Amino acid sequence: MSKKNNLLVAASGTGGHIFPALVVSKEVEDKWNIHWLGVNERLDANLIPNAYDFKTLNIKTPRNNIFLFYQYIKILISTFQIMRILKEKKINLVFTTGGYISAPTIVASKLLRIPVIIHESNLIPGMVTKYFGFLCNYVFLGFNKTNSYLKNCKTIFTGTPLREQFYKFNLLPVWVPKGEGPLLIIMGGSQGAKAINQIVYESIEFLMKKKFRVVHIIGEYNQKSFEVENSRNYVQKKFTNEIAALIQNCDLVISRSGAGIINELIETQKPSILIPYPYSKNNHQEKNALILAENGGSILINQNKISKQVFEETLERIFEVKLKNGKNCYEILDLMKKNMENNNKIKSQIEIKKLINYFLKEF
Repeated sequence: MSKKNNLLVAASGTGGHIFPALVVSKEVEDKWNIHWLGVNERLDANLIPNAYDFKTLNIKTPRNNIFLFYQYIKILISTFQIMRILKEKKINLVFTTGGYISAPTIVASKLLRIPVIIHESNLIPGMVTKYFGFLCNYVFLGFNKTNSYLKNCKTIFTGTPLREQFYKFNLLPVWVPKGEGPLLIIMGGSQGAKAINQIVYESIEFLMKKKFRVVHIIGEYNQKSFEVENSRNYVQKKFTNEIAALIQNCDLVISRSGAGIINELIETQKPSILIPYPYSKNNHQEKNALILAENGGSILINQNKISKQVFEETLERIFEVKLKNGKNCYEILDLMKKNMENNNKIKSQIEIKKLINYFLKEF
């Protein structure tokens, strides 16, 4: 490692935690040595660059079972392991993005009097931000309204950083179905979504009959793939790094409503159907979705209310052809696009870089 300040990034689990941390790390790596703290058997190992000093903890997501108390104790005990890492690597600043890895990292940093910053990307703050945010030097906010939930914290509205590909135009990947029909991008976040996949399976004949072009990202884990016979209009992938290109060039996105996709839709100004994960903490995915649904840029459908019929009728309504000024158009889709233009876009990594570099120490 070169003679730079040392930054520990604690981010693990889902893309919603990892991707913003990756963007920030890339922005500041010219002045900081990046040390990354993750968790075994998660997405981390596949996404973290080899140039970063990558360490993992052997802890698991707490589950509601008879061992729940033991699981939380194990997470807290990991505080001492993190303290050893902070000392060994001579960490000058800690940056974390929430999730259960953040709690022991914040506590360890506080005990060693190392400055710590947490970024909260959801509108409704997660448990770690809610209960440990007051220990942090700053809480960076993805949404300005989140401030009302964190009265005892030093908050700064920064927005949520997106991958650089979202800030430039990308051509549609060559593997996407060609043709005249509307292009749908269907996905469930970095881990996929069984409920969304299931509704696609049930409605595939309808989608092909209506000549939709479909890119279906089913997710890496526990997802059942299926084939659509004699159709060039359907492509299925477990994962893709070309998500910005897909969203920029599609007509409609169908997705969960994690903070990441909400900000990606705001940046690309794309209309959507959002199906929040119903078991998210504090129902934060539904609150995220309401940000876009309330201004008419998205249609929110609760998972317990979605069905083959509801899904197909919603698509038919959005893509109903109407005559306007002598031309055929999708009136509702066009209105949704116009409503998406009312959302403020912000390139937040520039602001976050400035704030992180405030903690630089001179050698």
